[in-house]
Amino acid sequence: MRSIHSAPELTNAIHDNRVREVTEHDLAQMEGRYRGLLEAAPDAMVVVNQGGEIVLLNVQAEKKFGYRRDELLGQKVTNIIPEGFAERLVTDSTRTAAEALAQHIGTGIELTGRRRDGTEFPIELMLSPLESAGEILVTAAIRDISVRKAAERHLAQTEEKLRQAQRMEAVGQLTGGIAHDFNNLLSVILGNIQLARSTPGLDGLDGEISSLLDDAQRAAQRGSELTRRLLAFSRRQTLLPQRIDINGLVAEVVTLLQRTLGEAITIATKREAKALFAVVDPGQLENALINLGFNARDAMPEGGALSIAASRVVLAADNLETDEEFTPGPYVAIVVSDNGTGMTAAVKARAIEPFFTTKEVGKGSGLGLSMVYGFAKQSGGHLTIHSEVNVGTTIRLYLPVPIEDQTIQTRASVSGPAVIGGNQQVLVVEDNDDVRKTVVTMLKKMGFSVVQASDGPAALKELDEDRPFDLMITDIVMPNGMNGIELANNMRGKRSRLPVIFVSGYSEDSDALAEVVRAGGTFLGKPFSPGELSDAIRRAMGPPVLASGRFTL
Repeated sequence: MRSIHSAPELTNAIHDNRVREVTEHDLAQMEGRYRGLLEAAPDAMVVVNQGGEIVLLNVQAEKKFGYRRDELLGQKVTNIIPEGFAERLVTDSTRTAAEALAQHIGTGIELTGRRRDGTEFPIELMLSPLESAGEILVTAAIRDISVRKAAERHLAQTEEKLRQAQRMEAVGQLTGGIAHDFNNLLSVILGNIQLARSTPGLDGLDGEISSLLDDAQRAAQRGSELTRRLLAFSRRQTLLPQRIDINGLVAEVVTLLQRTLGEAITIATKREAKALFAVVDPGQLENALINLGFNARDAMPEGGALSIAASRVVLAADNLETDEEFTPGPYVAIVVSDNGTGMTAAVKARAIEPFFTTKEVGKGSGLGLSMVYGFAKQSGGHLTIHSEVNVGTTIRLYLPVPIEDQTIQTRASVSGPAVIGGNQQVLVVEDNDDVRKTVVTMLKKMGFSVVQASDGPAALKELDEDRPFDLMITDIVMPNGMNGIELANNMRGKRSRLPVIFVSGYSEDSDALAEVVRAGGTFLGKPFSPGELSDAIRRAMGPPVLASGRFTL
């Protein structure tokens, strides 16, 4: 045999597909002859007979699988390659040995290797035959492909994140495109139903008519909730973050859940003794926790235990149970746990997808958890899920904490009797004729004098007139090159202390709107009832209005 010295030539020789003729009694001599070739190979190498027994191996194989040479010689190859390899050595009566191996020679075969300690790792095999009289020996080059597989998994996860982001963007664009118009329709429907109920002479409606109005109102409210959840998932809902006491809000939510979940479910809470603050929209956080409570109830049909805990945490770059990017640092963690049915790995992987649900048709929208996830991410926080079948599920909601010198004013509850206008005059700016008509009717029933404008430029003309306006109510998303926030900025020189209520069912820039509210504006989300409009008027006209500068976009 020709002497081979270089490593590439050694590898080529080992993987050479040419069949080499040897006799059975040459096996001992062959070991010495090929020892140099085997030991010089960069990969683990084993030679296996047709019975699946290892007859030769190199030091790389010893290291890779954790065995001594004498522990593997004469043993079945299935000890180190449990599945797939041995089957390729077995021939049947209809095929020659060479034919059986031909389809595998020179090609990489991906299988699983098993070390002496029982751990498994991905491998790739390259096979070369050695034929003797009546028997075939197979040389297998074994390469550890753990790094390559890890890179492939990371790439697959990255691609899945991209697909998820694209799905979210698609849902967001679809939802954002219809939310404004849909909420306008719902504002007209809900507003007129309640106006009809308050019309003099109709307060004692026939029972059947009253029931029909109730059904219509509930349907409209469900439509509003559906739109709100879609906006939450796509991170396009209007958020008004405030510095809130998490312990107090959790206590209120627990009180509500205790009344609604039933006696079969016990609720335990754990809170820090010190005040616990986060910067978040209180109404949306309350909705998120209620959704998590209802999900837990559905996972415990026979009853069980629900716990809600709140605490301060500091997240490092490597201690959050998620593959998503996040900002390390301090957070407030709200942990909601149940001991229900739990999720399989497949269900958990899709749990935050919009419209994905394991409930039967008509029992769930598939938007509950996706809405909570969207709310957490839009708020600058995170959400993680840990779940085991027949053990339970734990949802961790991480919320941003206030900066020490942050001064965000918390709006107090101002619900009370309906506002009764006197000689106050209100400017209503709304491009949708039906919505504007409904709002004007609400205001007139409260006793206000109303001036109408269909867009920003028309409103500025009214503001130029010498009229004693006491309040402006403006839609945010409007045509003709001026939205509601820009209108408020433009009118500040003329009416520096005029209170403003911003109305929208979908804000393209909730951060800007939050800044507006902090500067003295009031926000009212569509659709809204006469009572909610009355509350917004009380908020806007009650405390002194800040007039320190422009509303910032």
